[in-house]
Amino acid sequence: MISLLATAVGCSKKEAPGREVDKTILEEFPPEMVDFVPYENNPVFAGTGTDTWDRNIRERGYILREGDIYHIWYTGYNRKLSRTLYLGYGTSQDGFNWTRYPDNPIFTESWVEDMCVIKHGDTYYMFAEGLNDIAHMMTSKDRIHWKDHGSLDIRYTNGESLSPGPYGTPTIWIEDEKWFLFYERSDRGIWLATSTDLKIWTNVQNDPVIVRGPEQYDKEAVAMNQIIKYKGRYYCNYHACSNQPWSDWTTNVAVSNDLIHWKKYPKNPIVSGGDKSSGILVHDGTQYRLYTMHPNVWVFFPRSAKTEK
Repeated sequence: MISLLATAVGCSKKEAPGREVDKTILEEFPPEMVDFVPYENNPVFAGTGTDTWDRNIRERGYILREGDIYHIWYTGYNRKLSRTLYLGYGTSQDGFNWTRYPDNPIFTESWVEDMCVIKHGDTYYMFAEGLNDIAHMMTSKDRIHWKDHGSLDIRYTNGESLSPGPYGTPTIWIEDEKWFLFYERSDRGIWLATSTDLKIWTNVQNDPVIVRGPEQYDKEAVAMNQIIKYKGRYYCNYHACSNQPWSDWTTNVAVSNDLIHWKKYPKNPIVSGGDKSSGILVHDGTQYRLYTMHPNVWVFFPRSAKTEK
């Protein structure tokens, strides 16, 4: 109270320490990137709940908006029909009402879940988890027909192959013809590897670039969802868990100037509720919407935006 009063009456030219901190947070984490409210008619996409191959959906699906069309790829499963998780596809004109592709699933040759999709040149690249949480790469020219190029070859900084075990939730960023791959190992941290040929990926360091904790919300697990660049900074959306047996998943944000050193948003999580995780941002032509992708698809708007549709 004394600091605020002194500033108000001109007794000090410096802002109160708390206000300086708030200003820094506001600059690094603008409201349109971290402050969202849910759409009133959620969820906007979900498993069928009937005896189809996609009775349920799970993990990170992915949405790209191209022109006036939203494209969604998602993982569907029905344990009564198969133990394998398959890839589905759908479209929407508004991002709320979705039409499933009539010949779903679009890929059944191998296990596909937790995917990230990016278009580079005239090719769509999908990086996804396969069986046993091993990341693999797929490509397509038309969003529907995909070719699997096999598991990613990730190396330590000395060129040796990763130790046996899962390396999943692959997330891709491309800059200056260099490919940046973020991945997790049993959700214990987020690592970064790079490649120029898409054949060999080499860690930039052998320690994670984002670690778990120290706060409770991401103490048990972290995994990257998406990278975007906004106003000169890199932002990642990542999902995290505070407990076992993995019931309290949330969506969170971190910022970086170099893709290696990350600062977590001090008010994480930005979306909680246990089942609203794997969030990604999708620009609708006016602003970013936040879509959470697990286990149903919810959409959120910046708090200042109109949310009625």
